[in-house]
Amino acid sequence: MEKGRLEAFTDGVVAVIITIMVLEVKVPQGGGLAGIQEQMPLFLAYVLCYVTIGIFWNNHHHMLHATERIDGRVLWANLNLLFWLTLIPFVIRWMDENGLTPLPVATYGVVLSMAAIGYSLLERAIIACNGRTSGLAMAIGHDFKGWASVGLYFVSIPLAFVSPWISVALYVAVALIWLVPDRRIESTART
Repeated sequence: MEKGRLEAFTDGVVAVIITIMVLEVKVPQGGGLAGIQEQMPLFLAYVLCYVTIGIFWNNHHHMLHATERIDGRVLWANLNLLFWLTLIPFVIRWMDENGLTPLPVATYGVVLSMAAIGYSLLERAIIACNGRTSGLAMAIGHDFKGWASVGLYFVSIPLAFVSPWISVALYVAVALIWLVPDRRIESTART
């Protein structure tokens, strides 16, 4: 199968996710700093989520650039990843309404964990379709960075009930780890 439709569909879904997220950010009341300060936690959550969605999209782009062909299993794995990413605006809204309280922050960790697992399943489906000697398979290797991210997300879930701020710090740490596109895949895509 051609991968162009998969890329276009994913780009469209990501654009909708980001649009929904920005619509949740409320305009501050009044013209003073107090209104901005009141909206700052939601705005910072929006920035973190925007960056996280951007990281998934960016790495997805590189992964598909290194992919020669796809099949039905890849399509379903991609839909699984997109499902979890579409839940991010819901969790932001929940955090906005309840603040940085344990359950919404832990739920954000669940959603991020499942998105990271979904991304890994998509990688595996692409590798199964293209072969163990494909460029993507060679670039991914043991995927320490990917599994470390999943581990940090999983640890953040129970830690949200100890201190939501610890979990948020872990979410930021994972985002910083992935901020630079996966060079393993980038180098494969260039060759």
